[in-house]
Amino acid sequence: MSLTLRPATADDAAAIRRIYAPFVEDSIVSFETHPPTATEVGTRIAKKTERYPWLVCESEEVVGYAYAGAHRDRDAYRWSVDVSVYVDPDHHRRGIARALYAALFELLEEQGFFNAYAGIALPNDASTTFHESTGFEPVGTYHDVGHKDGEWHDVRWYQRALDDRPADPEPPTPYPAIAGATVDGAVETGASLLEG
Repeated sequence: MSLTLRPATADDAAAIRRIYAPFVEDSIVSFETHPPTATEVGTRIAKKTERYPWLVCESEEVVGYAYAGAHRDRDAYRWSVDVSVYVDPDHHRRGIARALYAALFELLEEQGFFNAYAGIALPNDASTTFHESTGFEPVGTYHDVGHKDGEWHDVRWYQRALDDRPADPEPPTPYPAIAGATVDGAVETGASLLEG
């Protein structure tokens, strides 16, 4: 069964919800307490892709996804993004998360972003090990910042530089403006890391 990467569309909302819901309902990976509906996921995809990439990996169905969003809403933060990646547990250890991140980072760099951040609810050894293996470094921990499943949980924040930071950066380019060959090239970069 071959795997491919491509940009997400609102038509992927139900499949993305299927992957995401267990992370909300059965774990502390997400601090959401109720899974969004497919309609809500579709709205999120449409809103985020006005400015940032959202990618999926599929075989016969979507088995993983990754996206970026604003790090903070103040203007001086506009060169920094938060990133997330989720993979269906039945498809772990096939290079999907690494492939999605490789393509995502290439797109973000092309857009003119310089910093990627990931917040990981603790404990989560698999995610912390994975993020460190893809170039993220821990930059701090919010202690007891979230309460879920009857307990307080820490969130460790990780940073990954996407490119050298110039003294006077141009504003990042919105994602739709880099469509075409640039997106295709990034998707190819990520796809080259997929295992079967």
